Amino acid sequence: MATKIRLKRIGRRNRPFYRLIVIDSRKRRDGAAIEQVGWYNPIDLNNSYEIKNDRILYWLQEGAIPSDAVKKLMKREGLALRWHLMQEGVEEKEIEKEIKKWELNRENILASRETKEAEKLAKKKEESQSSEAAPEAEQPAEEVGSDEPEAAPEAEQSAEEESSDDAGEEE
Repeated sequence: MATKIRLKRIGRRNRPFYRLIVIDSRKRRDGAAIEQVGWYNPIDLNNSYEIKNDRILYWLQEGAIPSDAVKKLMKREGLALRWHLMQEGVEEKEIEKEIKKWELNRENILASRETKEAEKLAKKKEESQSSEAAPEAEQPAEEVGSDEPEAAPEAEQSAEEESSDDAGEEE
C-alpha cells in the first residue's frame, strides 16, 4: 500500500486548520486516515503546529512519503535532519549531538530574525514620523531651492559684466 503523510483540512470557511495524517495515497484529501500524527494552524501568527516525531519516523521507515507542506514542518521541527541521519546509518549518540547543534543554531537564527524585524520596525517608525514632519518642511525648501531663481541672477550678473566691459571699450 502506498502511504503518504499529508494534511487533512478541517475548520470552517476562511479559517483553515489542518491535521497531519497518514493515509493511503489513493484516497481523497479529506478521506479516512490510517493515523493522525499531528496538527497545523496556519492562521496563528506563529503558524503553530504539533507533530508526533516518533510516529512520523515509524511511518517514514514503513515507506510513507511526506507531502511538501509536511516536509516544511519536518524541517522546522528538525525531524528532516534526524531522518536524513538515520538513513545515512549514523549512530543514535551522534544523531543526538547533531540535533543539539541544530537546535542551538536554530535559536541563533530565530534571535537574529527577531532583532532584524525589530530594527525594521524602528526604522519604519522613524520614517513615518519624519514623513509626517517632512511635508511642512519640504514646501519652503522647494521655493528656495528652485532652479529658475538661481539661474536668473547669474545670467543678470554676466550680462552686467559684459555691458560694463563694452562700455569701457567704447570710452
